[in-house]
Amino acid sequence: MENQLAKSTEERTFQYQDSLPSLPVPSLEESLKKYLESVKPFANEEEYKKTEAIVQKFQNGIGEKLQQKLLERAKEKRNWLEDWWLNVAYLDVRIPSQLHVNFGGPASHIEHYWPPKEGTQLERGSISLWHILNYWQLLRKEKLPVHKVGNTPLDMNQFRMLFATCKVPGITRDSLINYFRTESEGHCPSHIAVMCRGRVFVFDVMHEGCLMTPPEILRQLTYIQKKCRREPDGPGVAALTSEERTRWAKAREYLISLNPENLTMLEKIQSSLLVFCLDDGSPRVTPEDYSQVATKVLTGDPTVRWGDKSYNLISFSNGVFGCNCDHAPYDAMVIVSISYYVDQKIFESEGKWTGSDKVQDIPLPEELVFTVDEKVLNDINQAKAQYFKQASDLQLLVYAFTSFGKKLTKKKKLHPDTFVQLALQLAYYRLHGRPGCCYETAMTRYFFHGRTETVRSCTVEAVRWCQSMQGPSASLFEQQHRMLEAFAKHNKMMKDCSTGKGFDRHLLGLSLIAKEECLPVPELFTDPLFSRSGGGGNFVLSTSLIGYLRVQGVVVPMVHNGYGFFYHIRDDRGSGYMSLHMQ
Repeated sequence: MENQLAKSTEERTFQYQDSLPSLPVPSLEESLKKYLESVKPFANEEEYKKTEAIVQKFQNGIGEKLQQKLLERAKEKRNWLEDWWLNVAYLDVRIPSQLHVNFGGPASHIEHYWPPKEGTQLERGSISLWHILNYWQLLRKEKLPVHKVGNTPLDMNQFRMLFATCKVPGITRDSLINYFRTESEGHCPSHIAVMCRGRVFVFDVMHEGCLMTPPEILRQLTYIQKKCRREPDGPGVAALTSEERTRWAKAREYLISLNPENLTMLEKIQSSLLVFCLDDGSPRVTPEDYSQVATKVLTGDPTVRWGDKSYNLISFSNGVFGCNCDHAPYDAMVIVSISYYVDQKIFESEGKWTGSDKVQDIPLPEELVFTVDEKVLNDINQAKAQYFKQASDLQLLVYAFTSFGKKLTKKKKLHPDTFVQLALQLAYYRLHGRPGCCYETAMTRYFFHGRTETVRSCTVEAVRWCQSMQGPSASLFEQQHRMLEAFAKHNKMMKDCSTGKGFDRHLLGLSLIAKEECLPVPELFTDPLFSRSGGGGNFVLSTSLIGYLRVQGVVVPMVHNGYGFFYHIRDDRGSGYMSLHMQ
């Protein structure tokens, strides 16, 4: 009886999904007021007046009609943005997504029990995989704790997309396939795909109803690696996933037309829990400098990554790990959560497996041998060439900042995230002599299927502070006063954006309503100040706080002359990932 009571009161991972509030539609007047404020740093007086008139005309005219249509849509959908966002931000995008959209990062096990060491790749890989698969089982049983802010539950839907999820290319729009099911929902795939030297293998991680142990997983990985080292490299079909989307869609259609078995094999990769990538690289890494391993994770060998998978776990030959993930199904906090879980488990067990070494008689991995011809091999070579050409345009630096961390900023009553954002604004201002339009991610998971909103960090207050720091005339008192004003403004924006009162997604919704109604594009969106201030994905600085843990990660910049800055803040240190396009 007591056990039953404990079970009934235990929270389940997805139990609050039905009771989460719907995503609200902000007030048109408020959104336009905030938008006008955000363009000020990028306009002279004349330009600003012109934009002000455009905004006024929009508010009193077509904007009001579009707002009504958006409110009608919101009555029918618990999240009016969800489908639009998935399509516009991810599935309609035609540029190669593996390099330009995916996020990734190195694991931080090197900071404790797993420093780089040749000969440890497979043993460590089997332990890492085992912890990841335990996390998968927690999700299936809905035993993963619900994320909360105070007592308020957050949306957990994105966690359904971590395993057994894959993007499939389309000629004009991709699609997302999710095979994951909880135990109460029914069957869920239980195999993983392993990529090694241009070849693909699959094996089931469950044997007679039980999860394989690390020694059993090790046996499978050893078999695969020995076979690949003994025999010639495979064709590297995976490289096609790094191609421009329409080109990959056509190459995929051709591949299927060669042999229907090719489709069966593609579906095995798509439905796999994750892809385990055996990478022959041996990147340098220290706790103070993750630059080389981060570069390899983001721009490494495309023949051993499936760019469309929601989870590629990369295992380098020196026992260093990382992951590369498609951004369409979920945001970074999902991979941050599992990465932290695995890192903690490795830390607690001192990086060892202390259970039984007994290995049961388990079926060997199955190799997926694609039927290919000269055209497919040519497509693969072309995909690799464009991938490496575009990767060469990217520079990635990851350094630790060890002077202080969030302990000190909190002691001074300054929000650690806002501290970094303002430091970033000042750095850009000093380097370029002008304000830099900046995107920072805010999460909207208070709402049903909420994902993100844009915080525009380059505020009038931030610019005034930067100017006071640069000018010789400002007193220390004035600099401090301006800084505190900039802090207060940023903190308020972050709170507004997280509680459904941001304006960027709202403006996107209004523009998409106009498109759906076959109306001309409103002048608000063609005004040069719209894109100059970052609108339409034109932010020169693309930034995000990854959290206050050891976990780290990176995405490439939004624009060709831009920076990507992704950082985590610990008690006594921080580290930042700066990615930049060199064009």
